[in-house]
Formats: sequence, C-alpha cells, structure tokens
Amino acid sequence: MNHFDVAAGILFDSKRRVLIAERLGGGPFHGMWEFPGGKIGPDESAAQALTRELTEELGIEVTAYSSLMNLRHEYEDRIVTIEFFIVSDWNSDPVGREGQGLRWVPTHRLDAQNLLPADLPVIAALQQMDS
Repeated sequence: MNHFDVAAGILFDSKRRVLIAERLGGGPFHGMWEFPGGKIGPDESAAQALTRELTEELGIEVTAYSSLMNLRHEYEDRIVTIEFFIVSDWNSDPVGREGQGLRWVPTHRLDAQNLLPADLPVIAALQQMDS
C-alpha cells in the first residue's frame, strides 16, 4: 500500500473563516474539498513543503505558521500522514492557480462541506478553538 507524507495549511481570513480548496484530477477524491497543501518531497521538511505547496497552489508567500496537529489516515488504497499547520500570515490574496475552486467557510459550517475523510479530525479541533 502506498504511503504519502503531506503538509496542509489552515488559513483564516479576517472573519475567522477557513480556506478550503477543491480537488482536481481524475482520482477517487475528484470534486471533494480539502485544506490546501500537498506531498512532502524527499528532501523537504513538512514546513518547507507547506510553503512550497501554498505558493504553487494559491500564489501566496507564507510568512508565519505554527503546527496544529499530525495525523495518520488509512484509505482503501493508501495511507497518508498529514501535518496540519495554522498559517497566520501570508502575502497576496489566495487564488486557485491550478484552476481549483476556493471557498472561505466558517468553522461551524466545515462539517457540511464535502471534505476529505483524512481532514475530518481537524474540523473538531478548529471548532473547539472557536468555542
């Protein structure tokens, strides 16, 4: 079974809404939503992958972040280990540079979105932070 290490960013806007991104491609998760990020390269730290992926996907330069949580999720065909970061500061407005849709969603509405199963534990953590 394939194993992937991933870094993902949690970005809040001034209204405390969280940015989620649409998954593209023809895989089994096409059309679902996720916290933006991607695979950690062989010679990268999770933080380096986070900043690279958010630049590639969203066109932003991350200037401040902190670790939120690390989790492992087993899908039928793969295992992913994801380090989630709170991105507290960045330059530029996020845009879907790869053609993906973006949404700013209040934390209390995240569970109503079609998020990837691996992202679901993060919803509870974010909602607890806001309560």
